[in-house]
Amino acid sequence: MKLKVKFSEIILRLIVYLATILTCFSLIAIVFYIIGNGIGRINFKFLTSSYSEFPGGEKGILPMIINTFYVLVITMLISFPIGLGSAIYTTQYSKSNLLKKIVSFSSDILSGIPSVTFGLFGYSVFCSKFRLGTSIIAGCLTMAICVLPTIIRGCEEALEKVPEDYKEAAISLGANKLQVTFDIVLPSAMDDIINTISLCIGKILGESAILLYTVGMSYLMPKGIFSHIFESGRTLTLHLYQIAKQSNDADSLSITFATATILLILIFLSNTIINLISRFFYAKR
Repeated sequence: MKLKVKFSEIILRLIVYLATILTCFSLIAIVFYIIGNGIGRINFKFLTSSYSEFPGGEKGILPMIINTFYVLVITMLISFPIGLGSAIYTTQYSKSNLLKKIVSFSSDILSGIPSVTFGLFGYSVFCSKFRLGTSIIAGCLTMAICVLPTIIRGCEEALEKVPEDYKEAAISLGANKLQVTFDIVLPSAMDDIINTISLCIGKILGESAILLYTVGMSYLMPKGIFSHIFESGRTLTLHLYQIAKQSNDADSLSITFATATILLILIFLSNTIINLISRFFYAKR
């Protein structure tokens, strides 16, 4: 009997180790392949110049970097307060289990909808019905709906992980519900909430189907700071898609890999910064 148990444990460990090795190898292979083919094309001019589709024109990605920043910041500014507020209400204030089930069910349904369906919805509603056209604000509103389930569920799990003893101790000292929520619960859950933000940032930076329908494919340099949100703007993922679709020579292919390399670097930097912030809040617990 002991031999059978030991044999099964060995097999299980081998499967786990093999799965871990395959996962790490896949990640390393993809990253090194993309960076190896794209790093040689990256230089200061590539990062700071505009893009032209004419042969011999500039092939920079600065407008796409700016548009990606717009989409990321505006989407988070729209979706995060709504998602966090919903999570606070369902976990701290709502006394109805039915409401919690409805919110959880709705979040699960939204998270299971393909992104291309969100893109079609955004184009039909925000671009056409609201007459925003293919613009950054239309793409951000659509992306906000897409990432909202991730924010709600992540924030709910973070808030529910806070020990009840913390809340009871604060209430016994005379704190009201609002003070308990914002002075005790939120600071205690902040590191997990920040990790949820990290997931959403990665999703926004890597999204293409939604933005293809709603943001448009303009590669022109922004002319204004605030007025630009009502204009079309190609993000890095859309630029990568467009160049890859048109790549019929070595130069276009190198631009494709260089754009993908910049996108990987941005995702890596954002995740690193988010993890450092999360550790800071975890250390302050």
